[in-house]
Amino acid sequence: MSADPRPGRPLYQRLLIKAGKHVLRWSGRFQSRHSLIPDTPQIDTRVFDWVPALEAAWPAIRAELEHLLENPQQIPAFHQISPDQQRISKGDNWKTFGMVIYGKRIDDNCALCPRTAAAIAAIPHMRTAMFSILQPHYHIVPHKGPTRAVVRAHLGLIVPKQADKVWLRVDDRILHWQEGKVLLFDDSYEHEVRNDTDELRAVLFLDIDRPMDRLGTLVNRLLFALINASPYVKQPLKNLAKWNRERNDG
Repeated sequence: MSADPRPGRPLYQRLLIKAGKHVLRWSGRFQSRHSLIPDTPQIDTRVFDWVPALEAAWPAIRAELEHLLENPQQIPAFHQISPDQQRISKGDNWKTFGMVIYGKRIDDNCALCPRTAAAIAAIPHMRTAMFSILQPHYHIVPHKGPTRAVVRAHLGLIVPKQADKVWLRVDDRILHWQEGKVLLFDDSYEHEVRNDTDELRAVLFLDIDRPMDRLGTLVNRLLFALINASPYVKQPLKNLAKWNRERNDG
């Protein structure tokens, strides 16, 4: 997720988020010094031992996603859940289906995807998990994630046949998805996504706690507690609960 304070927020929230961004920029330098894994834009998947099991589960995960896609109107656009994403999420071009949001399990959504829920529950220190669905010919403009305290993982689920025309740029590296394979990267670097094909692209999107030394782990725990108490997390959880109530009532 990117931390971009929107002008529609109350003044106190905008000031709080602005101050938070300064803290997060400082913490990024601290996290680089105390990280037990490289702080490079792309990260080797061998740093996490859960990757092979997740890749092995990808056919079942994809099948549950395909079932959801039979009713795409029931999957919200990213900014409908997280208003902070309005700069990078337009219309229905980027849909997300959240199962865990900053440590909070979304029971209704997990119940719809039980095999996916089981696969992500087996990942240690997993903080966020959702399906990320990008429509054809959409560009997620350059942006940065709020913190280096997590590592971003994408499990390729649906990748267009013209794989060279759908890509992720992280800093100065161009990355491509493969179905059934995990990509790891540091989303605190500037990154963007482009799908220049006629097909949608879908991944299982995960945030995993960055492995840190003892001091780094302690600081990150405090940071996560502050983030979880902020509107940045509380508002999406409220919006998602409302969306699910309306979906179930319908």
